[in-house]
Amino acid sequence: MRIAVLGTGEVGRRLAGKLVSLGHEVTLGSRTADNAEAVKWAAEYGGGHGTFADAAGPAELVVNATGGLVSLAVLEAAGAENLRGKVLVDVSNALDFSEGFPPRVGMPDGGSVAEHLQRAFPETRVVKTLNTMNNTVMVDPGRVPGLHDVFLSGDDEDAKDVVAELLRSFGWPAGRIRDLGDLTSARATEQLVQLWLRLYGTLGTGDFNFSVSVAGS
Repeated sequence: MRIAVLGTGEVGRRLAGKLVSLGHEVTLGSRTADNAEAVKWAAEYGGGHGTFADAAGPAELVVNATGGLVSLAVLEAAGAENLRGKVLVDVSNALDFSEGFPPRVGMPDGGSVAEHLQRAFPETRVVKTLNTMNNTVMVDPGRVPGLHDVFLSGDDEDAKDVVAELLRSFGWPAGRIRDLGDLTSARATEQLVQLWLRLYGTLGTGDFNFSVSVAGS
């Protein structure tokens, strides 16, 4: 599959590298075509790099791995015509570090980043996932012992099926992919990041995750 990963930070590079290892044709998108991190990543993994629009245009699926507070501007730079009809996997969180750590979490209106993106790009099929864990766990769930969960939110059932298949290829068991329903449920997972940040500060490691246990199962 041709996949665009928008964002050259640690999360974007980690996801892009995993996708290449699974045989996908991956282009890492950034604001400028000569972004140093993207050039370095492409040389190491054999993927492509370019602007957000360069990456999104030929892609069959797009991953938003940018900071949630700038994601809308990033997708505008990618271009609505380059996103139309495509599945957009949104792994972002709206983190405001202006007052130090831990950051403030969330959009000013109380909604989710995913909902903002869906409203701005109604012909794009937004699916929220992977935003409740460290990027190393995203692509290698086995590094955390035992059974633990990844959450899925979206309005388009077919799009969620596509993303769930991608998650299974990362190593997530089908029974641990928790479909929370429509995109409004992304508000809950984006706010869960506040707890994740507190646990990270207490545990001193990002190698942990959340597990949902159901009585009788």
